[in-house]
Amino acid sequence: MTAPGTDTVEIARWTRAQWWMLTVSCLAVALVVAAMAALYSALPQIAVATGATQAQLTWIVDGYTLVLACLVLPAGAIGDRYGRRGVLVAGLAVFAAASALPLLLSDPAWLIAARALAGAGAALVMPSTLSILTAGFPPTHRGRAVGVWAGVAGSGAVLGILGAGLLLEQWSWLSVFVGLTVAGAVLAGLACTIAESRQREHPPVDWVGAGAVAVAIAAIVFAAVEVPARGWTDPLVAATAGLGVAAAVAFVVVELRSAAPLLDVRLFARRGFGAGSLSVTIQFLVTFGVFLLLVQYLQLILGYGPLASALALAPMVVPLVVISVIAPWLSGQVGLRAMTVTGLLTIAAALVLVSRLTLAAHYLDLLWPLLIMSAGLGLCTAPATYAIVADTPEAKHGVAAAVNDAAREIGAAIGIAVAGSVLAAGYSHHIAPALPRLPEPARGPVADSLAAALQVADQAGPAAAPLAEFAKAAFVHGSGQAALTLAALTTIGAIVLAFLAPGPTTRRFRTPRPHPSIP
Repeated sequence: MTAPGTDTVEIARWTRAQWWMLTVSCLAVALVVAAMAALYSALPQIAVATGATQAQLTWIVDGYTLVLACLVLPAGAIGDRYGRRGVLVAGLAVFAAASALPLLLSDPAWLIAARALAGAGAALVMPSTLSILTAGFPPTHRGRAVGVWAGVAGSGAVLGILGAGLLLEQWSWLSVFVGLTVAGAVLAGLACTIAESRQREHPPVDWVGAGAVAVAIAAIVFAAVEVPARGWTDPLVAATAGLGVAAAVAFVVVELRSAAPLLDVRLFARRGFGAGSLSVTIQFLVTFGVFLLLVQYLQLILGYGPLASALALAPMVVPLVVISVIAPWLSGQVGLRAMTVTGLLTIAAALVLVSRLTLAAHYLDLLWPLLIMSAGLGLCTAPATYAIVADTPEAKHGVAAAVNDAAREIGAAIGIAVAGSVLAAGYSHHIAPALPRLPEPARGPVADSLAAALQVADQAGPAAAPLAEFAKAAFVHGSGQAALTLAALTTIGAIVLAFLAPGPTTRRFRTPRPHPSIP
């Protein structure tokens, strides 16, 4: 890794084609990450317009992320085999078409299905954007390019919320899908203008491994979604979790025996690769879990509109991007372990502050935890991403990018599932005593979500003000429990990575030597 004084010189040497490649790649990854969080601002409107329950709202968000997580590894291998630009263009086209479906079909079940299809397109996009960069930049410039990519990817959620807020200020929740459709179509055209990226060697795609890893991720995430409400002893949860573990074991066995594995699982024995993957998983678990809570808190508790709630989260982008640009160099000086543990513990502290928000809280009570969490993410996002790439042979950078993306999406899916499920369980438990005192037609909506409860209270007039306050208290109770759960998971991850991540004596940011077990 270069010293800070050489950064300007390095960037000045980038060609126009490299700048354009970086621009298109960052815009594409920003779009698919933004699409994960873009609907957060629209969830209250969707709940009222479609009658979606709190659990269905979670799946409308998580259906996209779950499919993306399941397919991103085979998508990375397909890019290595058939060409990364072609896969990027195809993914953006599928994403745009799927994002247009809710304009015609707006039932909650159809919304979930459309989001799942969009996730399949996004799975083709994400690994292609990073592997195009790592193949298109020489090793001396690669760290800076990856740092910019990681900063943009880490900020994508905030950008998605902000973009959706701008649309919702003038139009309905359907405008978010119009925006995603147009952006996907435009970027598909722009992606055709960058150079193709393909390895000279074309190993076959490991379809058996691809199927095993997709089943493993889908089953484990599904169990994580359902366990807060059902418990580990529930037959469905136990069976699904068991299937996920069995599929994961099968994947490892298949990959160890394969001559051309989808992913050489021996790479996880490398401390940088393994630690980077776990760190990225935790970062996105926290980011998307807490955004699911905060966007609804800003709109339903503080009374912000979609645009105001998006602007309230926007300050997070500044420390995240600024720190991400210099974080790879810092990590080269102090080691991945110090950056990762410091960053995750900073995030955990911010989540504890989020869990203490009350009905009487003001925006400043929320702003400081947001900035603290953003600084923590900035410390560990880019170093973790680069550690994964640096520990992988260049011929497998598509798969390395897919591992990075899979870690992000698995984390995001689990974070949304955990936060959404704990929120739903906490809300339902806290609101239950009020239900017997309500008219029969009002009990279902009030029990489903806070947005529906507030609509019932508004229609009933001033006499229902106590119901609105009680429902808000139930939401804050569930939200606080969810934030504490995320803080506990982050702290556990920091403790594990304190032992797993390499220290300052190990130089992670150098050109990696080929792994002897990988062709």
